[in-house]
Amino acid sequence: MVVGALGGGAFLAFGELRLRSARRARFAAAGGAPTEVSRAPTSGVIAGQVMAGVRRLGQQSAVRDPAKLSLLRTRLMQAGFHNREAPVIYLGARAATLVIATICVVLTLPLIAGGKGMGGLLVAFLFAGAAIFGPDQVLKSRRTAREREYADGFPDLLDLLVASVEAGLSLDASVSRVTDELVRRYPNLTVHLRFLVLELRAGRARKDAWSAFAERLGIEDARSLATMLRQSEEMGTSLGETLSVFSQDMRSKRMLKAEEKALALSAKLTVPLIIFIFPCLLGALMLPAAARLAHVFGNG
Repeated sequence: MVVGALGGGAFLAFGELRLRSARRARFAAAGGAPTEVSRAPTSGVIAGQVMAGVRRLGQQSAVRDPAKLSLLRTRLMQAGFHNREAPVIYLGARAATLVIATICVVLTLPLIAGGKGMGGLLVAFLFAGAAIFGPDQVLKSRRTAREREYADGFPDLLDLLVASVEAGLSLDASVSRVTDELVRRYPNLTVHLRFLVLELRAGRARKDAWSAFAERLGIEDARSLATMLRQSEEMGTSLGETLSVFSQDMRSKRMLKAEEKALALSAKLTVPLIIFIFPCLLGALMLPAAARLAHVFGNG
């Protein structure tokens, strides 16, 4: 295992050095020998080289499994990464994390061989777990935080849409107006609204634009809104009344969910009360009697 890891690392290092030497030779042939200023590595150049290496690793991973690239792009957009190269960079960062974790695990082998078996194994498991589950957990936490913001801001979005449509604005103009109103309170939600406005201005069909908007948000309320708007457009019903009914229905559902959580609170508090409060209460009631009995029997 150690020999294989070292051999692979040596092969990658040799290939990178050969590529750099070829580049330096081309630069020297094109514009002369590099000066001392150009030789001095700066933080920007180092960061660019690191990012280029991450992109190469990501491109290799994407070529191996291109079927999952679209699904990964959707997940990254739901987590707030809207760059076109975000899937490649994510795959490259994940591969680089695995390489670094492999090197760290190899470095812990002397600890295991030197008698500190449990400590070395624990460190190795920590590095391996961070490399395997770390990127996915970071992506999941960002996605959960943003979905919470989307769910909190969606009722305000619908109320403003209803007010704008009933005031005489079209749905596209209402979305543009609501985007300007919500930019301070819900900045992440307004990013997706701006994408929606740009798609509508570019001439994309309204039902397709709203469906894509719902997929980017990833919440059930957005999908229901996209379905409702598509049905309203197909059947020719009043958009203002449809949005008003949908807004009232969604608020009723939120109220029912809040009542459900409130009713379940007493059942959830039963176990903490038994574990933490009941022993303290029992001790407070029994300790005076136990102390009195000990005093009486001690004097007797």
